[in-house]
Amino acid sequence: MESNHFGRVKQPKISDIIMKELESMILEGSFTAGQKLPPERELAARFEVSRPSLREAIQKLIARGVLFSRHGGGTYVSEQLGSSFADPLQDLLSSHDEFLYDQLEFRDALESLAAYYAALRSTDADKTKLTQCFNQLVEANQNKAFALEAKLDVEFHMTIAEAAHNVVLLHTLRSLHAMLAKSISSNLRNLFEKQAARQRVMEQHTNLYQAIMDGNAEAARMAAHTHLVFVEDNLLKMRQEETRIQRSLRRNEHQNPL
Repeated sequence: MESNHFGRVKQPKISDIIMKELESMILEGSFTAGQKLPPERELAARFEVSRPSLREAIQKLIARGVLFSRHGGGTYVSEQLGSSFADPLQDLLSSHDEFLYDQLEFRDALESLAAYYAALRSTDADKTKLTQCFNQLVEANQNKAFALEAKLDVEFHMTIAEAAHNVVLLHTLRSLHAMLAKSISSNLRNLFEKQAARQRVMEQHTNLYQAIMDGNAEAARMAAHTHLVFVEDNLLKMRQEETRIQRSLRRNEHQNPL
């Protein structure tokens, strides 16, 4: 008689299945860093599981640092998920002379790729979200609402990253979000001193948006690249002009001492 060498297949626990599903939703951007999760009753109904099984899954994610709870205030996605570049490192990088251009170069590589895949992979829901964000960006630009436009600019680029459906690309850009927000705000503040440059940036965003909506991956990649090269070139020219002015002031001080 032959012996059976096969062991019993171990069935995964319901809580482990729920945990994996929640992890996937966080990775794919359904729940973002700092966001409050829906109530237990709603989540249990969505997953068609019991509340004790859901609670067990949530506790496992809390133990791993993916979620955290506030007494009487619900459960949230950890704020640390998007903060790979912590403040001390960010401050150190920001003080580096070439930081501005290095991060624009890095953004060019990542965002050109994100635009390419967004054009290929974006769903109807992605396009609806991108259209809403783009329309708000246009309105802020027309109203010359600088602070709002800077915020929407970041959201526009992040929405494209979400539409690329590449979790590594998305979370790399998300980890740069704080740095990106400061960078875009600083870039816009400098560029918008010239009306022509501001309108060029808006035209570039329009080209990028249209290429993604049309599903033209190569045009989307090129639009993202053109946009970031334009920003880098103009900021470099402005820095060179500022250097010339500073040199001129120093010469005047030297020639006309008190």
